[in-house]
Amino acid sequence: MLVAGRIERDSIEETARGLHSKAVLLRDLAAPYLSPGGPPAAELELRIQGLGREIGARLTVIAADGGVLADSDELPERMENHLGRPEIVAARQAGRGEASRYSDTVKARMLYSALQVGGDPPLGYVRTSLPLTALESRLADLRGRIAVGAVTAALIALALGFFVARGITGPLGRMTGAVHAIAAGDYTQKVPVDSTHEFGELAGAFNAMAGQLQERMQTILTDRNKLAAVLASMAEGVIAVDRDERIVHLNEAARKILRLQAGDLTGHKIWEATRTREVCDALAQALGSDGASERELRLVAPPRDLYVKLHASPLRGSDGQLSGAVVIIEDITDLRRLEEVRRDFVANVSHELKTPLTAIRGLVETLLEDPAMDEATRMRFLEKVHRQGLRLSQIVVDLLTLSRAESDGAVLDREHLDLREPALESARVLRASADDRRIQISVEACEGALPVKGDYEVLRQAIDNLLDNAIKYTPPGGQIWLRLKQEDRHALVEVQDTGIGIDPVHQKRIFERFYRVDKARSRELGGTGLGLSIVKHIALALGGRVSLESFPGRGSTFRIHLPLAQDLSKREATPTGA
Repeated sequence: MLVAGRIERDSIEETARGLHSKAVLLRDLAAPYLSPGGPPAAELELRIQGLGREIGARLTVIAADGGVLADSDELPERMENHLGRPEIVAARQAGRGEASRYSDTVKARMLYSALQVGGDPPLGYVRTSLPLTALESRLADLRGRIAVGAVTAALIALALGFFVARGITGPLGRMTGAVHAIAAGDYTQKVPVDSTHEFGELAGAFNAMAGQLQERMQTILTDRNKLAAVLASMAEGVIAVDRDERIVHLNEAARKILRLQAGDLTGHKIWEATRTREVCDALAQALGSDGASERELRLVAPPRDLYVKLHASPLRGSDGQLSGAVVIIEDITDLRRLEEVRRDFVANVSHELKTPLTAIRGLVETLLEDPAMDEATRMRFLEKVHRQGLRLSQIVVDLLTLSRAESDGAVLDREHLDLREPALESARVLRASADDRRIQISVEACEGALPVKGDYEVLRQAIDNLLDNAIKYTPPGGQIWLRLKQEDRHALVEVQDTGIGIDPVHQKRIFERFYRVDKARSRELGGTGLGLSIVKHIALALGGRVSLESFPGRGSTFRIHLPLAQDLSKREATPTGA
């Protein structure tokens, strides 16, 4: 089939070259008829009809507007406008065009070659074409011959293979019988060695292998040591005991989780090694029943308590009899901590939503109960309702953004972009807010692109949050710097301010949801307590991270580190100033 495909390509290329040559001749013939004041088109029609019959190709002359002036096979008035034909479109753009397609006029697949006549604008176009029916017929015949040859070759190969296989299956059959015997435990099996047969060397090697199998059994002990090494490297604790509750295996993870004493505890009763009653009970239950069991417990162990899950199950020997029990100790402290964070988050959300809702409810009830309230007081109440409504809306928007960022990037629209674009857009948008507070924003952007793979709007929101925080917590007359640069293989967004700074005691928690250093000031400035948390989770969702450097009274520097996109198309446009 590869040969047929190559022949088909070569044939089509050869036919296309012939058509092009004919088109060149036709262009020279048609040029005078297409020129202003040239001979009449009727004369051209007669000439190309005769020429088409002589050279065995269809010839067409087309005016600049796409109308057919002459055709060797059809009447021009019956033919459609050809300006949109692929070969004519290509000729109009590049001076020459080729196409292979089905022709509605002749009801056959045709190969076309078209040339532009004249300069710009063109005087018209000439086109030559041939049906591919004959070529396709020859190629179909060729494919059939190739298929017959391939089948014949395959049958011959199968016949030869059969005779060769007969010489192989005999020795292999004897070796198979010996293998089954060795697998059953008979290591005395030998295969006859025929020194005149090509399998003689293989049979000798097989016999040598059978003689060494007893030696190889020692490998089992090595594998056992490997298993012990695997158990020792497990993050989960593993304790195995025999039927008398004596320890037969205990890995290092179990020793650390249960705070067991140093030294070899093999052979000791489990209740001698640990005073954790739940572990002893889990193993005793596994020894006394046929099924596995699970339970959770809390271990009081300074500096922090541990939460562990126990998976206990019985162990049975090759005869199916109970030989002991094993317990897997899984440290789920981090999981419980995450559940605690979730509960705190729900509580914080409830509190944050309750505050504006309570204020709105109280203000609205006051307005309803006092219809005679003066207009100034009513407007003041309505303005407060409006502010609380905006705060409530902002909390909901931030919560949705945070949820989107925390979904491991599953719903983020990833695209290749220049990180400078959303950053400079954020600076442009927030410059008016900074000017109102008499704060200057300076932008320092590298000349080359900062290619990242991310969501434009999400990245802009993250940078908006950093700049907005810097504006809110920088006194009037202060300075903010937005720096965009590359460090190693990361793109870096840096927002530095001369604001009030953050005390070290708060810096570890500043990216937590709803965490505020100064709650009263934050609410007064309209903050929701979610801005920095959104920044952190957006960075994590895009494979990056955030960092903070701050000194009380001297300002803060927040940084977003994002990995550079290696396959981003080159976009080196210099960004405009913010």
